[in-house]
Amino acid sequence: QVHLVESGGGLVQAGGSLRLSCSASGRAFNAYALSWFRQVPGKEREFVSGITSDKYYANSVQGRFTISRDNAKNTVYLQMNNLKLEDTAVYYCAARSWAYYSNTYSRESSYDYWGQGTQVTVSS
Repeated sequence: QVHLVESGGGLVQAGGSLRLSCSASGRAFNAYALSWFRQVPGKEREFVSGITSDKYYANSVQGRFTISRDNAKNTVYLQMNNLKLEDTAVYYCAARSWAYYSNTYSRESSYDYWGQGTQVTVSS
């Protein structure tokens, strides 16, 4: 069992930066693949970024967002730079096993654990 708690969301102007954190409680944090998803009202939750020993990014955030993890602190981070209006969403942290991750990381249904989400709002 893994309990995930996101933090770091907020209001930022376009072009600005935020760093999201996701702290995990439970055993064997380093055994989990961790990902960030986001969702806006009326739309499906979409994959943003994920990390195992490799890093994965959606095309829409490639070059602007950086994911990292600190296994000693049981925390995964999402550094978001050059934020755009379209990045406004609720951001969720999710965890799952590493198995077949490289082929299925964008599938919301493949994740076992989710955080409660943190709101990111980008203003003009």
